[in-house]
Amino acid sequence: MILVIAVHELRDRGNGEIVKDLMNFLKNRFGEEVKSTGREITIPEANAPTKARLRVLIKRFLHKMELKEDFRVISSGENTFTIKERKEAREA
Repeated sequence: MILVIAVHELRDRGNGEIVKDLMNFLKNRFGEEVKSTGREITIPEANAPTKARLRVLIKRFLHKMELKEDFRVISSGENTFTIKERKEAREA
């Protein structure tokens, strides 16, 4: 099972530095196998956590970076999460 995190909306914020920080955050948790493919971050099955655990870690990262009010984590498939910008954040 490969877990995929779609980060295209998050990439637009901060010139991609936030995505690099997220990758480093996940690498510290799961090892060196976290990879980026442009608009997605993938975690191979050898290091993959449960979906619930990954969702909590992404939320924890957003909170740590003070982005929790601007972004949310959505399950967009069996093994896929999407980090989407909140509507309230777009309107402000």
